[in-house]
Amino acid sequence: MKSDFNTLEVNGHLALQDLACLYEITRNLASAVQLQTCLEKVVAILVEMKCMENGTITIVNPISRELEIEVAHGITAEARNRGKYKIGEGITGRVVATGEPIIVPQIGEEPLFLNRTRTRGDEQKKKSSFLCVPIQVGNQSIGALSVDRVYKEGFGSQSEQDLRFLTVVSWLIAQTVQRVQDVNKEKESLLKENQKLKRELAAKNRITDIIGNSSRMQEVFEMVHRVANSNATVLLRGQSGTGKTLVAKALHHNSSRSAGPFIVVNCSALPENLLESELFGHEKGAFTGAHERKHGRFELAEGGTLFLDEIGEISPAVQIKLLNVIQERTFQRLGSGTILKSDIRLVAATNRDLENAVEEGHFREDLYYRLNVFPVYLPPLCERRTDILLLAEHFLEKYSKENNKKITRISTSAIDFLIQYHWPGNVRELQNCMERAVLICDGSAIKSIHLPPTLQRPELAESGNPLSLAASVENFERELIVDALKQTNGNQTKAAKILDTSLRIINYKIHNYGIDPGQFKIK
Repeated sequence: MKSDFNTLEVNGHLALQDLACLYEITRNLASAVQLQTCLEKVVAILVEMKCMENGTITIVNPISRELEIEVAHGITAEARNRGKYKIGEGITGRVVATGEPIIVPQIGEEPLFLNRTRTRGDEQKKKSSFLCVPIQVGNQSIGALSVDRVYKEGFGSQSEQDLRFLTVVSWLIAQTVQRVQDVNKEKESLLKENQKLKRELAAKNRITDIIGNSSRMQEVFEMVHRVANSNATVLLRGQSGTGKTLVAKALHHNSSRSAGPFIVVNCSALPENLLESELFGHEKGAFTGAHERKHGRFELAEGGTLFLDEIGEISPAVQIKLLNVIQERTFQRLGSGTILKSDIRLVAATNRDLENAVEEGHFREDLYYRLNVFPVYLPPLCERRTDILLLAEHFLEKYSKENNKKITRISTSAIDFLIQYHWPGNVRELQNCMERAVLICDGSAIKSIHLPPTLQRPELAESGNPLSLAASVENFERELIVDALKQTNGNQTKAAKILDTSLRIINYKIHNYGIDPGQFKIK
Protein backbone atom coordinates (compact mmCIF):
# COMPACT_ATOMS: atom_id res chain seq x y z
CA MET A 1 0.00 0.00 0.00
CA LYS A 2 1.58 3.28 -1.13
CA SER A 3 1.14 6.72 0.31
CA ASP A 4 -0.10 9.21 -2.28
CA PHE A 5 1.89 12.26 -1.11
CA ASN A 6 5.37 13.40 -2.11
CA THR A 7 5.67 16.66 -0.17
CA LEU A 8 5.59 17.37 3.52
CA GLU A 9 4.40 20.31 5.58
CA VAL A 10 5.58 20.03 9.12
CA ASN A 11 3.66 22.85 10.77
CA GLY A 12 0.32 21.76 12.18
CA HIS A 13 0.95 18.05 11.65
CA LEU A 14 3.54 17.11 14.24
CA ALA A 15 2.71 16.66 17.91
CA LEU A 16 4.87 18.09 20.68
CA GLN A 17 6.33 14.63 21.23
CA ASP A 18 7.36 14.54 17.58
CA LEU A 19 9.03 17.94 17.88
CA ALA A 20 10.95 16.81 20.98
CA CYS A 21 12.07 13.68 19.14
CA LEU A 22 13.10 15.71 16.07
CA TYR A 23 15.07 18.05 18.29
CA GLU A 24 17.12 15.14 19.69
CA ILE A 25 17.65 13.67 16.23
CA THR A 26 18.70 17.04 14.75
CA ARG A 27 21.06 17.69 17.65
CA ASN A 28 22.83 14.37 17.09
CA LEU A 29 23.00 14.74 13.32
CA ALA A 30 24.32 18.30 13.52
CA SER A 31 27.36 17.18 15.49
CA ALA A 32 27.97 14.11 13.34
CA VAL A 33 31.55 13.31 12.40
CA GLN A 34 31.29 9.54 11.99
CA LEU A 35 28.19 8.81 9.91
CA GLN A 36 27.49 5.31 11.23
CA THR A 37 27.71 6.41 14.88
CA CYS A 38 25.20 9.22 14.47
CA LEU A 39 22.81 7.03 12.47
CA GLU A 40 22.85 4.43 15.24
CA LYS A 41 21.84 7.21 17.66
CA VAL A 42 18.97 8.20 15.34
CA VAL A 43 17.40 4.73 15.31
CA ALA A 44 17.94 4.44 19.08
CA ILE A 45 16.03 7.72 19.58
CA LEU A 46 13.19 6.42 17.39
CA VAL A 47 12.91 3.32 19.57
CA GLU A 48 13.11 5.23 22.86
CA MET A 49 10.90 8.23 22.08
CA LYS A 50 8.55 6.92 19.39
CA CYS A 51 8.30 3.20 20.30
CA MET A 52 9.29 2.31 16.72
CA GLU A 53 10.90 -1.13 16.67
CA ASN A 54 13.54 -2.57 14.31
CA GLY A 55 14.69 0.87 13.15
CA THR A 56 16.82 0.24 10.06
CA ILE A 57 18.74 2.50 7.68
CA THR A 58 19.63 0.88 4.36
CA ILE A 59 22.11 2.49 1.94
CA VAL A 60 22.85 1.80 -1.75
CA ASN A 61 26.33 0.31 -2.21
CA PRO A 62 27.87 2.43 -5.02
CA ILE A 63 29.94 -0.52 -6.29
CA SER A 64 27.51 -3.46 -6.20
CA ARG A 65 24.40 -1.22 -6.59
CA GLU A 66 22.69 -3.35 -3.94
CA LEU A 67 20.91 -2.13 -0.85
CA GLU A 68 22.82 -2.99 2.32
CA ILE A 69 21.90 -2.37 5.95
CA GLU A 70 24.07 0.44 7.32
CA VAL A 71 22.62 0.43 10.86
CA ALA A 72 19.82 -1.54 12.49
CA HIS A 73 18.56 -1.46 16.06
CA GLY A 74 18.21 -4.65 18.00
CA ILE A 75 19.42 -7.20 15.43
CA THR A 76 22.66 -9.16 15.20
CA ALA A 77 25.52 -8.49 12.79
CA GLU A 78 24.72 -11.80 11.07
CA ALA A 79 21.15 -10.67 10.48
CA ARG A 80 22.36 -7.32 9.13
CA ASN A 81 24.59 -9.12 6.64
CA ARG A 82 21.58 -11.09 5.37
CA GLY A 83 19.62 -7.88 4.79
CA LYS A 84 20.66 -7.19 1.19
CA TYR A 85 18.28 -6.28 -1.61
CA LYS A 86 18.49 -5.35 -5.23
CA ILE A 87 16.98 -2.00 -6.15
CA GLY A 88 13.29 -2.67 -6.83
CA GLU A 89 13.31 -5.92 -4.84
CA GLY A 90 10.94 -6.23 -1.88
CA ILE A 91 9.38 -3.28 -0.04
CA THR A 92 12.66 -1.51 0.70
CA GLY A 93 13.96 -2.00 -2.83
CA ARG A 94 10.75 -0.60 -4.31
CA VAL A 95 10.87 2.49 -2.04
CA VAL A 96 14.40 3.25 -3.23
CA ALA A 97 13.53 2.59 -6.88
CA THR A 98 10.38 4.76 -6.91
CA GLY A 99 11.38 7.37 -4.36
CA GLU A 100 7.94 7.02 -2.69
CA PRO A 101 7.18 5.91 0.90
CA ILE A 102 5.26 2.68 1.58
CA ILE A 103 3.10 1.57 4.53
CA VAL A 104 2.44 -2.13 5.18
CA PRO A 105 -0.39 -2.24 7.81
CA GLN A 106 0.18 -5.93 8.60
CA ILE A 107 3.48 -7.52 7.64
CA GLY A 108 2.15 -11.07 7.59
CA GLU A 109 -0.35 -10.27 4.85
CA GLU A 110 2.09 -8.56 2.46
CA PRO A 111 3.79 -10.99 -0.01
CA LEU A 112 6.36 -8.34 -1.05
CA PHE A 113 7.75 -8.25 2.49
CA LEU A 114 10.82 -10.56 2.23
CA ASN A 115 12.05 -10.62 5.87
CA ARG A 116 15.63 -11.25 4.74
CA THR A 117 17.00 -10.55 8.22
CA ARG A 118 14.76 -13.35 9.67
CA THR A 119 14.23 -11.27 12.81
CA ARG A 120 10.40 -11.42 12.75
CA GLY A 121 8.54 -14.63 13.60
CA ASP A 122 5.03 -15.51 12.38
CA GLU A 123 3.35 -14.08 15.45
CA GLN A 124 5.31 -10.86 15.23
CA LYS A 125 4.36 -10.47 11.56
CA LYS A 126 0.66 -10.52 12.55
CA LYS A 127 1.18 -7.87 15.21
CA SER A 128 3.51 -5.50 13.29
CA SER A 129 3.13 -2.79 10.67
CA PHE A 130 6.04 -1.71 8.47
CA LEU A 131 6.81 1.87 7.39
CA CYS A 132 9.54 2.70 4.90
CA VAL A 133 10.54 6.11 3.46
CA PRO A 134 13.29 6.93 0.93
CA ILE A 135 16.45 8.85 1.82
CA GLN A 136 17.03 11.20 -1.08
CA VAL A 137 19.83 13.58 -2.04
CA GLY A 138 18.39 15.82 -4.72
CA ASN A 139 16.28 13.60 -6.96
CA GLN A 140 18.33 10.49 -6.30
CA SER A 141 17.45 7.87 -3.68
CA ILE A 142 20.56 6.78 -1.79
CA GLY A 143 18.80 4.52 0.72
CA ALA A 144 15.76 4.02 2.93
CA LEU A 145 14.65 4.42 6.56
CA SER A 146 12.26 1.78 7.88
CA VAL A 147 10.63 0.92 11.22
CA ASP A 148 8.09 -1.51 12.70
CA ARG A 149 4.98 -0.37 14.55
CA VAL A 150 2.55 -2.41 16.70
CA TYR A 151 -0.44 -3.15 14.45
CA LYS A 152 -3.77 -1.69 15.57
CA GLU A 153 -7.23 -1.60 14.00
CA GLY A 154 -7.93 1.76 12.44
CA PHE A 155 -4.20 2.35 11.97
CA GLY A 156 -4.65 4.69 9.00
CA SER A 157 -4.47 8.17 10.57
CA GLN A 158 -1.65 7.22 12.96
CA SER A 159 0.34 5.61 10.15
CA GLU A 160 0.05 8.72 7.97
CA GLN A 161 1.31 10.86 10.86
CA ASP A 162 4.21 8.44 11.45
CA LEU A 163 5.01 8.51 7.76
CA ARG A 164 5.16 12.30 7.73
CA PHE A 165 7.42 12.21 10.75
CA LEU A 166 9.76 9.60 9.21
CA THR A 167 9.92 11.64 5.99
CA VAL A 168 11.22 14.61 7.98
CA VAL A 169 13.78 12.35 9.67
CA SER A 170 14.89 10.89 6.32
CA TRP A 171 15.35 14.43 4.95
CA LEU A 172 17.57 15.29 7.93
CA ILE A 173 19.54 12.09 7.40
CA ALA A 174 20.00 12.90 3.70
CA GLN A 175 21.36 16.36 4.53
CA THR A 176 23.77 14.86 7.05
CA VAL A 177 24.93 12.18 4.60
CA GLN A 178 25.59 14.84 1.98
CA ARG A 179 27.46 17.04 4.47
CA VAL A 180 29.64 14.18 5.74
CA GLN A 181 30.32 13.02 2.17
CA ASP A 182 31.38 16.54 1.20
CA VAL A 183 33.68 16.70 4.22
CA ASN A 184 35.13 13.29 3.36
CA LYS A 185 35.68 14.36 -0.26
CA GLU A 186 37.50 17.46 0.95
CA LYS A 187 39.60 15.36 3.32
CA GLU A 188 40.38 12.94 0.50
CA SER A 189 41.33 15.84 -1.76
CA LEU A 190 43.60 17.29 0.93
CA LEU A 191 45.11 13.85 1.52
CA LYS A 192 45.85 13.44 -2.20
CA GLU A 193 47.36 16.93 -2.31
CA ASN A 194 49.44 16.13 0.76
CA GLN A 195 50.65 12.89 -0.82
CA LYS A 196 51.45 14.75 -4.04
CA LEU A 197 53.49 17.35 -2.14
CA LYS A 198 55.30 14.58 -0.26
CA ARG A 199 56.10 12.85 -3.56
CA GLU A 200 57.40 16.12 -4.98
CA LEU A 201 59.46 16.72 -1.85
CA ALA A 202 60.82 13.19 -2.00
CA ALA A 203 61.60 13.63 -5.71
CA LYS A 204 63.82 16.60 -4.90
CA ASN A 205 66.09 14.35 -2.89
CA ARG A 206 66.23 11.34 -5.18
CA ILE A 207 69.54 10.24 -6.65
CA THR A 208 68.48 11.42 -10.12
CA ASP A 209 68.57 14.99 -8.81
CA ILE A 210 72.22 14.85 -7.83
CA ILE A 211 73.92 16.75 -10.65
CA GLY A 212 76.73 14.89 -12.35
CA ASN A 213 77.58 12.96 -15.52
CA SER A 214 81.24 12.26 -14.81
CA SER A 215 82.49 8.70 -14.54
CA ARG A 216 83.35 9.26 -10.87
CA MET A 217 79.78 10.30 -10.08
CA GLN A 218 78.36 7.39 -12.08
CA GLU A 219 80.26 5.11 -9.72
CA VAL A 220 78.66 6.89 -6.76
CA PHE A 221 75.18 6.52 -8.28
CA GLU A 222 75.77 2.80 -8.81
CA MET A 223 76.85 2.31 -5.20
CA VAL A 224 73.87 4.27 -3.85
CA HIS A 225 71.38 2.27 -5.94
CA ARG A 226 72.91 -0.99 -4.72
CA VAL A 227 72.66 -0.18 -1.02
CA ALA A 228 69.66 2.19 -0.83
CA ASN A 229 66.97 -0.42 -0.16
CA SER A 230 68.93 -2.39 2.43
CA ASN A 231 69.36 -1.77 6.17
CA ALA A 232 73.15 -1.82 5.93
CA THR A 233 75.05 0.97 7.66
CA VAL A 234 76.56 3.32 5.08
CA LEU A 235 79.69 5.42 5.64
CA LEU A 236 80.01 8.39 3.29
CA ARG A 237 83.63 9.46 2.79
CA GLY A 238 84.83 12.64 1.13
CA GLN A 239 86.02 16.20 1.56
CA SER A 240 83.79 18.87 3.04
CA GLY A 241 81.36 20.26 0.48
CA THR A 242 81.26 17.22 -1.80
CA GLY A 243 77.54 16.56 -1.17
CA LYS A 244 77.50 13.89 1.53
CA THR A 245 74.27 15.21 3.05
CA LEU A 246 72.57 15.17 -0.35
CA VAL A 247 73.62 11.54 -0.91
CA ALA A 248 72.38 10.63 2.59
CA LYS A 249 68.97 12.09 1.72
CA ALA A 250 68.97 10.15 -1.55
CA LEU A 251 69.72 6.92 0.35
CA HIS A 252 66.75 7.58 2.63
CA HIS A 253 64.24 8.61 -0.06
CA ASN A 254 65.12 5.63 -2.26
CA SER A 255 64.78 3.13 0.58
CA SER A 256 61.85 1.23 2.06
CA ARG A 257 62.04 3.65 5.00
CA SER A 258 61.26 6.70 2.86
CA ALA A 259 57.91 7.21 4.64
CA GLY A 260 59.75 7.50 7.97
CA PRO A 261 61.69 10.47 9.34
CA PHE A 262 65.13 11.59 8.15
CA ILE A 263 67.01 12.93 11.17
CA VAL A 264 70.36 14.74 10.91
CA VAL A 265 72.93 15.20 13.69
CA ASN A 266 76.10 17.23 13.12
CA CYS A 267 78.43 15.57 15.60
CA SER A 268 81.08 18.30 15.36
CA ALA A 269 78.64 21.08 16.30
CA LEU A 270 77.94 19.82 19.85
CA PRO A 271 80.19 19.29 22.89
CA GLU A 272 80.44 15.80 24.34
CA ASN A 273 77.85 16.16 27.13
CA LEU A 274 75.25 17.74 24.85
CA LEU A 275 75.89 15.28 22.01
CA GLU A 276 75.17 12.30 24.26
CA SER A 277 71.88 13.85 25.39
CA GLU A 278 71.04 14.82 21.80
CA LEU A 279 71.57 11.27 20.54
CA PHE A 280 70.01 9.22 23.33
CA GLY A 281 67.76 11.70 25.16
CA HIS A 282 67.49 12.15 28.92
CA GLU A 283 65.04 11.89 31.78
CA LYS A 284 63.91 14.79 33.93
CA GLY A 285 66.54 15.48 36.59
CA ALA A 286 69.23 13.38 34.88
CA PHE A 287 71.66 16.30 35.24
CA THR A 288 71.63 19.97 36.12
CA GLY A 289 69.35 21.78 33.73
CA ALA A 290 67.37 18.69 32.70
CA HIS A 291 63.97 20.12 33.62
CA GLU A 292 61.93 17.69 31.53
CA ARG A 293 62.25 14.46 29.58
CA LYS A 294 63.93 14.82 26.19
CA HIS A 295 63.58 12.34 23.33
CA GLY A 296 66.90 11.70 21.61
CA ARG A 297 67.55 11.54 17.88
CA PHE A 298 67.56 7.73 17.96
CA GLU A 299 63.94 7.85 19.18
CA LEU A 300 62.94 10.58 16.74
CA ALA A 301 64.38 8.59 13.82
CA GLU A 302 62.36 5.45 14.67
CA GLY A 303 61.33 3.70 11.47
CA GLY A 304 63.45 6.04 9.36
CA THR A 305 67.07 7.08 8.83
CA LEU A 306 69.52 8.69 11.24
CA PHE A 307 72.34 10.61 9.54
CA LEU A 308 75.40 11.24 11.73
CA ASP A 309 77.48 13.88 9.98
CA GLU A 310 81.15 14.39 10.95
CA ILE A 311 81.17 11.07 12.82
CA GLY A 312 84.96 11.28 13.15
CA GLU A 313 84.64 14.14 15.67
CA ILE A 314 82.83 12.27 18.47
CA SER A 315 84.59 11.66 21.79
CA PRO A 316 85.72 8.20 23.01
CA ALA A 317 82.91 8.10 25.62
CA VAL A 318 80.22 8.69 23.01
CA GLN A 319 81.97 6.22 20.67
CA ILE A 320 81.44 3.44 23.22
CA LYS A 321 77.72 4.17 23.63
CA LEU A 322 77.25 4.46 19.89
CA LEU A 323 78.97 1.12 19.37
CA ASN A 324 76.55 -0.52 21.84
CA VAL A 325 73.54 0.90 20.02
CA ILE A 326 74.79 -0.32 16.64
CA GLN A 327 75.57 -3.79 18.02
CA GLU A 328 72.53 -4.37 20.24
CA ARG A 329 70.01 -2.05 18.55
CA THR A 330 69.02 -0.87 22.02
CA PHE A 331 69.84 2.19 24.14
CA GLN A 332 68.90 4.02 27.34
CA ARG A 333 68.08 7.64 27.95
CA LEU A 334 70.45 9.44 30.32
CA GLY A 335 69.18 8.94 33.87
CA SER A 336 66.90 6.04 32.93
CA GLY A 337 67.18 2.29 33.42
CA THR A 338 64.61 1.51 30.74
CA ILE A 339 66.01 -0.20 27.66
CA LEU A 340 64.57 1.14 24.42
CA LYS A 341 64.72 -0.65 21.08
CA SER A 342 66.01 1.20 18.05
CA ASP A 343 64.64 0.48 14.57
CA ILE A 344 66.61 2.87 12.39
CA ARG A 345 68.86 2.86 9.34
CA LEU A 346 72.21 4.47 10.17
CA VAL A 347 74.13 6.59 7.68
CA ALA A 348 77.35 8.28 8.80
CA ALA A 349 79.68 10.72 7.08
CA THR A 350 83.18 12.03 7.66
CA ASN A 351 85.90 14.02 5.94
CA ARG A 352 88.58 12.64 8.27
CA ASP A 353 91.02 9.83 7.60
CA LEU A 354 89.45 7.32 9.98
CA GLU A 355 92.12 4.70 9.31
CA ASN A 356 94.77 7.11 10.51
CA ALA A 357 92.59 8.10 13.49
CA VAL A 358 92.30 4.41 14.46
CA GLU A 359 96.08 3.97 14.28
CA GLU A 360 96.61 7.02 16.47
CA GLY A 361 94.02 5.80 18.99
CA HIS A 362 91.57 8.66 18.45
CA PHE A 363 88.84 6.44 16.99
CA ARG A 364 87.79 2.99 18.20
CA GLU A 365 88.70 0.20 15.79
CA ASP A 366 85.57 -1.85 16.56
CA LEU A 367 83.33 1.16 15.92
CA TYR A 368 85.18 1.86 12.68
CA TYR A 369 84.43 -1.65 11.38
CA ARG A 370 80.78 -1.35 12.48
CA LEU A 371 80.40 1.90 10.54
CA ASN A 372 82.47 0.88 7.53
CA VAL A 373 80.03 -1.82 6.36
CA PHE A 374 79.35 -0.12 3.04
CA PRO A 375 81.66 2.85 2.35
CA VAL A 376 80.81 5.29 -0.46
CA TYR A 377 83.55 7.71 -1.57
CA LEU A 378 82.45 11.08 -2.94
CA PRO A 379 85.07 12.58 -5.27
CA PRO A 380 86.23 16.20 -4.87
CA LEU A 381 85.01 18.63 -7.52
CA CYS A 382 88.50 18.96 -9.03
CA GLU A 383 88.28 15.24 -9.98
CA ARG A 384 84.96 15.66 -11.80
CA ARG A 385 85.60 18.72 -13.96
CA THR A 386 83.05 17.65 -16.57
CA ASP A 387 80.37 18.26 -13.92
CA ILE A 388 81.45 21.83 -13.10
CA LEU A 389 79.52 23.49 -15.92
CA LEU A 390 76.43 21.34 -15.24
CA LEU A 391 76.49 22.37 -11.59
CA ALA A 392 77.16 26.02 -12.40
CA GLU A 393 74.19 26.17 -14.79
CA HIS A 394 71.99 24.42 -12.21
CA PHE A 395 72.87 27.00 -9.54
CA LEU A 396 72.50 29.83 -12.06
CA GLU A 397 68.93 28.77 -12.81
CA LYS A 398 68.13 28.27 -9.14
CA TYR A 399 69.38 31.64 -7.89
CA SER A 400 68.07 33.53 -10.91
CA LYS A 401 64.56 32.33 -10.04
CA GLU A 402 65.02 33.08 -6.36
CA ASN A 403 66.16 36.64 -7.10
CA ASN A 404 63.73 37.28 -10.00
CA LYS A 405 66.54 37.85 -12.50
CA LYS A 406 66.67 36.86 -16.17
CA ILE A 407 70.24 35.61 -16.44
CA THR A 408 70.32 32.99 -19.17
CA ARG A 409 73.97 31.99 -19.67
CA ILE A 410 77.56 31.97 -18.48
CA SER A 411 80.11 33.70 -20.71
CA THR A 412 83.00 31.78 -22.28
CA SER A 413 85.70 33.47 -20.19
CA ALA A 414 83.72 32.83 -16.99
CA ILE A 415 83.35 29.18 -17.97
CA ASP A 416 87.11 28.97 -18.53
CA PHE A 417 87.78 30.33 -15.05
CA LEU A 418 85.24 27.94 -13.49
CA ILE A 419 86.79 24.93 -15.22
CA GLN A 420 90.41 25.90 -14.42
CA TYR A 421 89.87 26.66 -10.72
CA HIS A 422 90.89 23.94 -8.26
CA TRP A 423 87.81 24.25 -5.99
CA PRO A 424 89.14 23.53 -2.49
CA GLY A 425 85.59 24.07 -1.13
CA ASN A 426 84.10 21.66 -3.68
CA VAL A 427 80.40 21.88 -4.68
CA ARG A 428 79.54 24.10 -1.72
CA GLU A 429 82.11 26.67 -2.84
CA LEU A 430 80.79 26.56 -6.43
CA GLN A 431 77.24 27.07 -5.14
CA ASN A 432 78.27 30.11 -3.10
CA CYS A 433 80.26 31.45 -6.06
CA MET A 434 77.26 31.26 -8.41
CA GLU A 435 74.91 32.82 -5.86
CA ARG A 436 77.30 35.77 -5.50
CA ALA A 437 77.61 36.11 -9.28
CA VAL A 438 73.83 36.20 -9.73
CA LEU A 439 73.44 38.84 -7.03
CA ILE A 440 75.94 41.28 -8.59
CA CYS A 441 75.07 40.60 -12.26
CA ASP A 442 72.78 43.17 -13.90
CA GLY A 443 72.84 41.73 -17.42
CA SER A 444 71.72 38.54 -19.09
CA ALA A 445 75.04 36.67 -18.74
CA ILE A 446 77.46 35.85 -15.95
CA LYS A 447 80.85 37.32 -16.88
CA SER A 448 84.24 36.71 -15.36
CA ILE A 449 84.07 40.07 -13.58
CA HIS A 450 81.12 38.70 -11.57
CA LEU A 451 83.18 35.81 -10.22
CA PRO A 452 85.17 36.10 -6.97
CA PRO A 453 88.73 37.44 -7.44
CA THR A 454 90.20 34.05 -6.49
CA LEU A 455 88.62 32.50 -9.62
CA GLN A 456 89.64 35.14 -12.15
CA ARG A 457 93.29 34.06 -12.24
CA PRO A 458 93.54 30.46 -11.03
CA GLU A 459 97.33 30.41 -11.15
CA LEU A 460 97.45 33.41 -8.82
CA ALA A 461 94.71 32.06 -6.58
CA GLU A 462 96.77 28.95 -5.86
CA SER A 463 99.81 31.05 -4.94
CA GLY A 464 97.72 33.36 -2.74
CA ASN A 465 98.58 36.60 -4.66
CA PRO A 466 95.64 39.00 -5.22
CA LEU A 467 94.44 39.84 -8.74
CA SER A 468 95.81 43.19 -10.00
CA LEU A 469 93.64 46.01 -11.34
CA ALA A 470 95.28 45.75 -14.79
CA ALA A 471 94.55 42.01 -14.98
CA SER A 472 90.92 42.56 -13.95
CA VAL A 473 90.47 45.22 -16.64
CA GLU A 474 92.13 42.96 -19.22
CA ASN A 475 89.81 40.07 -18.37
CA PHE A 476 86.71 42.23 -18.52
CA GLU A 477 87.74 43.85 -21.83
CA ARG A 478 88.52 40.53 -23.44
CA GLU A 479 85.14 39.15 -22.34
CA LEU A 480 83.25 42.12 -23.82
CA ILE A 481 84.95 41.63 -27.20
CA VAL A 482 84.28 37.87 -27.23
CA ASP A 483 80.58 38.43 -26.42
CA ALA A 484 80.29 41.05 -29.21
CA LEU A 485 81.92 38.68 -31.73
CA LYS A 486 79.51 35.92 -30.69
CA GLN A 487 76.53 38.20 -31.33
CA THR A 488 77.84 39.21 -34.78
CA ASN A 489 79.05 35.77 -35.86
CA GLY A 490 82.66 37.00 -35.89
CA ASN A 491 81.98 40.23 -37.84
CA GLN A 492 84.53 42.72 -36.42
CA THR A 493 82.89 45.82 -37.94
CA LYS A 494 79.53 45.03 -36.32
CA ALA A 495 81.29 44.13 -33.07
CA ALA A 496 82.99 47.55 -33.03
CA LYS A 497 79.59 49.19 -33.51
CA ILE A 498 78.07 47.24 -30.62
CA LEU A 499 80.96 48.26 -28.36
CA ASP A 500 80.80 51.88 -29.61
CA THR A 501 84.45 51.94 -30.67
CA SER A 502 86.45 51.98 -33.92
CA LEU A 503 87.34 49.00 -36.13
CA ARG A 504 91.04 49.85 -35.73
CA ILE A 505 90.86 49.55 -31.90
CA ILE A 506 88.89 46.31 -32.10
CA ASN A 507 91.45 44.79 -34.49
CA TYR A 508 94.27 45.88 -32.19
CA LYS A 509 92.60 44.35 -29.10
CA ILE A 510 91.74 41.12 -30.93
CA HIS A 511 95.38 40.73 -31.99
CA ASN A 512 96.68 41.71 -28.55
CA TYR A 513 94.47 39.22 -26.68
CA GLY A 514 94.96 36.41 -29.20
CA ILE A 515 91.26 36.13 -30.06
CA ASP A 516 90.34 34.25 -33.27
CA PRO A 517 87.16 35.87 -34.78
CA GLY A 518 86.83 32.94 -37.22
CA GLN A 519 85.75 30.57 -34.45
CA PHE A 520 82.54 32.59 -33.98
CA LYS A 521 81.44 32.38 -37.64
CA ILE A 522 78.53 30.11 -38.49
CA LYS A 523 79.74 27.44 -40.88
